[in-house]
Amino acid sequence: MDIGILPEFRNPAQWATPIEQIYREGIEKAVLAERLGFDHFWTSEHHFAVDSWSPSLLTILAAAAARTSRIRLGTFIIILPFHQPWRIAEDATAVDLISGGRLDLGVGPGWDLNEFESLGVPIKQRRPRMHEGLEALRRLFTEERLTHNGKYYRFSNVTLTPKPLQKPHPPLWVAAIGEQAIQQAARLGYNLMGAGSEHGQKIYDDALREAGREPGHYNIAQLRIAYVARTRQQAWDEAEPHVHYGLNYFYTRFKAMADRFTQQATLPEVPPVGRLRDTRGLSFFGARVTVGTPWRPHQRRHRCQKV
Repeated sequence: MDIGILPEFRNPAQWATPIEQIYREGIEKAVLAERLGFDHFWTSEHHFAVDSWSPSLLTILAAAAARTSRIRLGTFIIILPFHQPWRIAEDATAVDLISGGRLDLGVGPGWDLNEFESLGVPIKQRRPRMHEGLEALRRLFTEERLTHNGKYYRFSNVTLTPKPLQKPHPPLWVAAIGEQAIQQAARLGYNLMGAGSEHGQKIYDDALREAGREPGHYNIAQLRIAYVARTRQQAWDEAEPHVHYGLNYFYTRFKAMADRFTQQATLPEVPPVGRLRDTRGLSFFGARVTVGTPWRPHQRRHRCQKV
């Protein structure tokens, strides 16, 4: 199992700092993660966010590529319905070349209603747009010359030059949480990005086998919220406001989508700071939130014994 980190390059008002410092420290995290032996450095994409959530993933990864030599660099995720496939193919190729072939290219359909409305993209088109764009990306990487006349994207007589260092292209990943979306990613032969439970992994593996694919040839990247300190109380004292901020961000936006497209929202509200730490079954997209100490009690006692 590989382990990575995912800085979001965000700057919430209650912890505001100069934004250039956020970017400088974010790149330093890539350098530190490599030195500490982490396997991956991921980035994520949002637009027009009040906390400045990073909108330009591949630019950030190019900077990280120039400061590192081993750690893999990945997008978790590019919101592909907002981009032209040929543009992503060119920028991804540049990062792959700068990094010496260390890019993982993850894409997703997006989910923030505000972003889709601001950009004039119908949110109900998000998944078909993503899959059409992803197929165009794959062909741009592998074919000498491509004309694409799709439902959402059109371009003619395009040759991707230069080509990526990794052959036939950087590993391609698709973000999916729902059962049908996971099965579709497996049928099409993409690695899976998610934040769900073990149940989602079983759905993915079963769908790979049904499509005649070997699960051992594909990877799953699962996103987790984790924070550790010397004691559980210290960990929660330090992390609870930030965990609450992150969970509430997603809750408010998913509730807006549920209110728009369904009769009523069924999402559980996020408990306030002070009660969050005592919430049983606290999860992020179905995955347990882990805050505490890395040691079991008997291990701590052993560590404190004098020799």
